[in-house]
Amino acid sequence: MSKASSELVLNADGSIYHCNIRPEHLADLVITVGDPNRVERVSRHFDSIEHKASKREIVTHTGTLNGKRLTVISTGMGTDNIDIVFSELDALANIDLATGETKKDFKPLSFVRFGTSGALQADIPIDSFVIGSHGLGLDGLLHYYVGSESVMDAEAENAFIQHTNWSANKSRPYLVKGSDRLMDLLKSEQTTEGVTATACGFYGPQGRFLRLEPNPININEQLTSFRHRDLRITNFEMETSAIYGLAAMMGHEALSINAIVANRILGEFSKDAYQAVDQMIEYALDKLTK
Repeated sequence: MSKASSELVLNADGSIYHCNIRPEHLADLVITVGDPNRVERVSRHFDSIEHKASKREIVTHTGTLNGKRLTVISTGMGTDNIDIVFSELDALANIDLATGETKKDFKPLSFVRFGTSGALQADIPIDSFVIGSHGLGLDGLLHYYVGSESVMDAEAENAFIQHTNWSANKSRPYLVKGSDRLMDLLKSEQTTEGVTATACGFYGPQGRFLRLEPNPININEQLTSFRHRDLRITNFEMETSAIYGLAAMMGHEALSINAIVANRILGEFSKDAYQAVDQMIEYALDKLTK
């Protein structure tokens, strides 16, 4: 069944509405970043850039590095923006934009998030790199899609709910595994692997206390102390769970690597977060393209 124009929205030039690119502008390997300014920090390492586009906070550069074609795109902050960007990128790969019909031949994509994050374990140093073996969603996005339970780890979720005495007034937390293949490419003695927790905000949802008191006020301590099987929660940010969940449901691969710019347990912040991010970018690009 073809999609109505109100569902699959296109711009006048045939590009998809928010991302503002056409299918030929999308590489099979997609790097996502939150900050639009970080797109250039990634693409400046490319050997060549074939296309640039921008609309609102979504900036896209597609080019080649070491003979590998790749796209880097900014999503902005939060899982709501991930829902927009990932839905549209999947549509570019797997829906005929002219007819609105799903293509017969499925095209898989590989997504790697280059992010920044706060560590939730005292042994994870500032400026190090953490790879999310799993994404723990505290945001609720996946519950808006039929069949999302098929990519979730209900046993671990139930253990987390019990451990934290999770409020019934909040969305049920969900846990989704990242790509083993991408993990094998990216991990090394320079990285730490663990569960990346994803919050629906930066302040209260991540336990920051300005004038409004977080609920619960000890959310960071609850996350830090959680253990189930061989899982522990290593870091906190705002996008990974949605990336893992949507990618898994759509049939794509996804993994998230974060530069640790803060340690929430020790109360420390990086003295040069930009340098830490640049080092992470160089490390990950080398692993992905050589």
